[in-house]
Amino acid sequence: MAATKELKAQARSLVGKGAARELRRQGKIPAVIYGNKKPPVTISIAYKDAMKSIYSGGFLSHILTLDVDGEKHQVIPRDYQLDPVKDFAMHVDFLRIGKGTKLNVQVHVNFINEEASPGLKRGGTLNIVHHTLDLNVSADNIPEEITVDLTGLDIGDSVHMSSITLPKGVLDHSHEDDATIATIVAPSALKSAGDDEVEETEAAPEETEEEEDDKE
Repeated sequence: MAATKELKAQARSLVGKGAARELRRQGKIPAVIYGNKKPPVTISIAYKDAMKSIYSGGFLSHILTLDVDGEKHQVIPRDYQLDPVKDFAMHVDFLRIGKGTKLNVQVHVNFINEEASPGLKRGGTLNIVHHTLDLNVSADNIPEEITVDLTGLDIGDSVHMSSITLPKGVLDHSHEDDATIATIVAPSALKSAGDDEVEETEAAPEETEEEEDDKE
């Protein structure tokens, strides 16, 4: 289950662009808590706390406790906006978590046992197609990561979604049919050598004028 951390927040009554700009001047970011059949609550959180959480990784797949003036809310971040030029957080949306809440989340993929992959030992490269998996999970059962074992994989082998064992109660929410997660590809030197051999095999020798005369 994903680790739970706590963030301090303050309720705010003023909304709109002017109020949001004033909050940012004070080193805070406007945010909102919504969902679970309750009215939305507009809040503000410290800029430094928000940025630390966003850039620590897994922000959109970790349950948080928001302490809003002493009242605690179990939430998960569902979206955030960054300034397109300065890349700082401008707004965060938090979804309330209730009993039995189901979520679609992106979970990090961790590849292990690279040293036990014959393909990688021969100089192959792990080509990662999906660094995260789109999963449907219970809010209280979000995995920290999904582990993919590379043991025995050779050059040309692939890891597909169907070969991954997901934790109990976790479902694949991908729209791809048996998505390819990663492949072991040949090193560039081996590819070049293979291409040269193909070219030499396919290239037909040119006939000389004498050979053509002999045929006649």
